[in-house]
Amino acid sequence: MNNFGTRELDVVVIGAGQAGLSAAYHLRRAGLGPDREFVVLDHAPRPGGAWQFRWPSLTYGKVHGMHSLPGMELTGADDSRPSSEVIGGYFDAYEQRFGLRVHRPVEVSAVREGADGRLLVETSEGVYATRTLINATGTWDRPFWPRYPGQETFRGRQLHTANYPGPTEFAGLRVIVVGGGASGTQHLMEIAEVASETYWVTRRPPVFREGPFGEVQGRAAVAMVEERVRRGLPPQSVVSVTGLPLNDAVRRARDEGVLDRLPMFERITPEGVAWPDGRTVEADVILWATGFRAAVDHLAPLRLREPGGGIRVEDTRAVRDARVHLVGYGPSASTIGANRAGREAVRSVTRLLDGVPA
Repeated sequence: MNNFGTRELDVVVIGAGQAGLSAAYHLRRAGLGPDREFVVLDHAPRPGGAWQFRWPSLTYGKVHGMHSLPGMELTGADDSRPSSEVIGGYFDAYEQRFGLRVHRPVEVSAVREGADGRLLVETSEGVYATRTLINATGTWDRPFWPRYPGQETFRGRQLHTANYPGPTEFAGLRVIVVGGGASGTQHLMEIAEVASETYWVTRRPPVFREGPFGEVQGRAAVAMVEERVRRGLPPQSVVSVTGLPLNDAVRRARDEGVLDRLPMFERITPEGVAWPDGRTVEADVILWATGFRAAVDHLAPLRLREPGGGIRVEDTRAVRDARVHLVGYGPSASTIGANRAGREAVRSVTRLLDGVPA
């Protein structure tokens, strides 16, 4: 890759998932052009955002709540195809249709304060000196691995949702799935069909949601996440406050005992896990479906974090630095939220570039 030294731009977008592409689309509509006033950087090898890394058994028909990108609907998709292929192809076509010309693969190592009020974005292809930044790095690159006593002694295999290969590798094995979210239940229901034994362990009793989940419920869930972000706390995912949808597959798994939940174990042993009351379970695999954290370490030099550990955000603007906007962060981590956040970030960025007070 050619290294050009330092280059001045008005806007740098980091990340080409749903939120980053939405922001790039609205930048184009606002009159900015790629490779001139703004650039989109993405560390992934190809279009598709985090979707390109999803496991093959997650077909498009199993995806919940995938909203089309602005200006171009996703239509006629084959529900039986892997979501990574369907959505990856859709993102690729979207980039081409709107001439977004994403730079990839490009690693962003740090964002620092520069001269003349600009931010210096240090990357594997050089340094961008930008007036504003739209950060759309999501969470996929920061899988959360809890730590428990004895974890390093376990003789079996440990892996995370980020590396989940699909159910076939667990045939005939004893598997513990840790995590009460949507990924955990999906993994568990798949693996139970081929494994010799499965166990489901969660920190809190799972909450199953019956009935419709409409706009009112969605707004209430997003508001809960927004409140944490406003207080400068690390954001929860929107899904974590909505509960698990009680569909036919989940009902069947509950009836068959697959979703019989166990409380969190106290420690990990060489052979499995153990609880405070002396109960033990032997296992060949521990699968951590324990979620992800915001991938924002490259922003550390800007000191945006609050004492609570999160970045306080108003709309999409970082409270500690109005030049920095976070999309796909906290309440905008859902696909529909990412679209809205991309639009809002561009409105704010263009006002700042035009000298209009926030």
